[in-house]
Amino acid sequence: MKKRTEKNVYTILFSVGMVIVVGSLLAFAASALKPTIDENKRLEKQQNILYAMGVNENDESSANFVSTDVAPELFDQYITKQLVIQGDDITEDDQAYLIDVKKEQANAKAGLERKLPMFIGEKDGKTYYIAPIYGKGLWDAIWAYVAMDEDMVIQGAYFDHKGETPGLGANIKQRFFMDDFIGEHLKSDGKFVGIDVAKSNADPKNEDKTDNEVDAIAGATITGNGVAAMIKSDLKLYVPFFNNLKK
Repeated sequence: MKKRTEKNVYTILFSVGMVIVVGSLLAFAASALKPTIDENKRLEKQQNILYAMGVNENDESSANFVSTDVAPELFDQYITKQLVIQGDDITEDDQAYLIDVKKEQANAKAGLERKLPMFIGEKDGKTYYIAPIYGKGLWDAIWAYVAMDEDMVIQGAYFDHKGETPGLGANIKQRFFMDDFIGEHLKSDGKFVGIDVAKSNADPKNEDKTDNEVDAIAGATITGNGVAAMIKSDLKLYVPFFNNLKK
């Protein structure tokens, strides 16, 4: 005679019970950790924005954020305005940096009006216009914060990724790549053209800042194409804002 614990019904009930217990524990942990996770995301966005406008702790070769301890204070010090652009409407919103750019892209594809965050910073008597952008690399999402002047000349940038190949596409967040964008013109003859990440770039030292190109990362063609595509698609949306600055 089989023991009760050997019956299939016991196995099923035990499995269901474990799923319920484990699921409940995971849900509780997620709920308990959510404030910490949200706070870390908030601080990271502030660090990204500050990095793009040159408020960072870089050494000679590596990219380093300001610490999370001072990020909120420095953000309030250097970011003078946060704007939300929706069509012809521009409003100030001190929570604009929390806008989900990926979600806004999805809204635009669904026919809804997209919210475009814009951060205006002041440092050493210079004004920076920082915009967040989002795109697709080889394996997963890539994103950036790009600081520009009123002529849409790049003053700084921070790139990051979710899952690009280490030593190849993942190098978009290395200084040697990000610094190449500083001084690059997004316009040519008054028209927005963006920046290509080109293997055929004839300017490997990146001395020509008006050719709308930077040198590609060896072995990371698709990631580089993704960087160029998100710059062209997302930053182009800000052209009317910059045109209005000239009026």
